Amino acid sequence: MKRTSALLAAPALALGALALAAGPAQAQGTTGSDSGSWTYQTQLKQLNNSTASGSVWITVQGNQATVTENVTGLPASFNGQAYPHVQHIHIGAMGMCPDASADKNGDGVVSVTEGAPHYGKIAQTLTTSGDFSPASATDLKLAPSGGTINYKRTITLSDETLAALKANTASVVVHGLDPATLSATAQKEKSDIVPSLPLAATSPALCGELRLSQMGSMPNGAPETGVKPAAAAQTTATDATPGLFAAAGGVLVAGAAAFGLNRRRAARKAQD
Repeated sequence: MKRTSALLAAPALALGALALAAGPAQAQGTTGSDSGSWTYQTQLKQLNNSTASGSVWITVQGNQATVTENVTGLPASFNGQAYPHVQHIHIGAMGMCPDASADKNGDGVVSVTEGAPHYGKIAQTLTTSGDFSPASATDLKLAPSGGTINYKRTITLSDETLAALKANTASVVVHGLDPATLSATAQKEKSDIVPSLPLAATSPALCGELRLSQMGSMPNGAPETGVKPAAAAQTTATDATPGLFAAAGGVLVAGAAAFGLNRRRAARKAQD
């Protein structure tokens, strides 16, 4: 694919605009000392002609969350290198995944800016190691990579994230599309976040709405994926793709003003 080199040339995917600069709101009745264990889960939905599928389970004890994700069918590589798929827990909007109607410009792709009013801003980054805050939203060296992702990691949730989980307004979004699957129009377009990147680089491939699970724990093998949970977090992108990120000069995070997502929260009522 001719357009793949443009993706790999970029040091970081420009999705950090979703990590808005607003200070975290304290969750009502939610603290790190809360007792009990709760599991939230989602079946990830395909977006933008993605061929991927998978599941995410998040077991919460106090403010500690063990995130287990099993995904298959993502774009695996570009130019022989593993494709990093940045992914996040999103909050602060409707707690919903967009459908095709969110494509306002008619190019056949629900872009980051078109999807964000549905799933909201970045609250936690699902990294393979190190930082898991919005500050690492676009760090490719910490992003799970490849076409099949078996991810398991325990992270600390913010009060704001805990509140969104309890209110059924949190979602998981996995980014990164195969440009060849897009319409002819979309293949020619640049990212709506950073024009130097192709649209495929920053657009969502999967989205899932996190809801309280009726099961007490993660089953042995995620539903509908056939992928067994990994025993540990996936190998970091730097280990899997030596030299790919050598030129990365740090995380590229766009300012909140550039994205303009000051939108009123419209949280839905919980529906089990």
